[in-house]
Amino acid sequence: MRKIVLILIWCVLVKWFLRAIVGIKTKNSEALKKESQFVIIANHNSHLDTVSILSSIPPKRIHTVKPVAAGDYFGKTRFLGFLSNYFLNTLLISRKNIRSETSGNPIDKMIEELDKGNSLILFPEGTRGEPEVMSKFKRGIGVLLEKRPDIKYLPAYMKGMGKTLPKGERILVPFNSVLLFGEPKKAQHVNSKEIIQEIEQEILNLKDSFN
Repeated sequence: MRKIVLILIWCVLVKWFLRAIVGIKTKNSEALKKESQFVIIANHNSHLDTVSILSSIPPKRIHTVKPVAAGDYFGKTRFLGFLSNYFLNTLLISRKNIRSETSGNPIDKMIEELDKGNSLILFPEGTRGEPEVMSKFKRGIGVLLEKRPDIKYLPAYMKGMGKTLPKGERILVPFNSVLLFGEPKKAQHVNSKEIIQEIEQEILNLKDSFN
């Protein structure tokens, strides 16, 4: 039942709204069909980022893809946490300390989901930044892929989302927004620091392809 709900919301209603009304364009979404499991890694400027990616996921996989989200924001009340988990399929983590023992180690929680066969959506900048500006990635994604080197990551770059729905705003302003997916691949390095640098460069390469 929940899979059907997620398909109707993300693969039908939200997908139509973002494409037809807001005008968001998606490129190379075929890459999402090449692997049954992946970690999508993207830049982050807007709440539109998560919904744009979710609306691009193939219907048969939508229930297995979990956006990793800040528990202090999307789960600050039990009811909000329920809504986030049910309708966004989120994995809520603590972003204050990746070694937090009180709320569960975030890396362990992500590994647990990967080991179940689920996929993840990660925004390694940690929070929404300024439009068209990509901040340095935090170390979590490097540690995650260091521990699970056989899981492929799929880079994605989003342009214009921060202007369509800027941080702190609630009203959408149609803008020339594009979501571009790269190709799924295994990390070429074994050290977490080098993995982070590799992924940052992959996303910057996608950004440069717009020029």
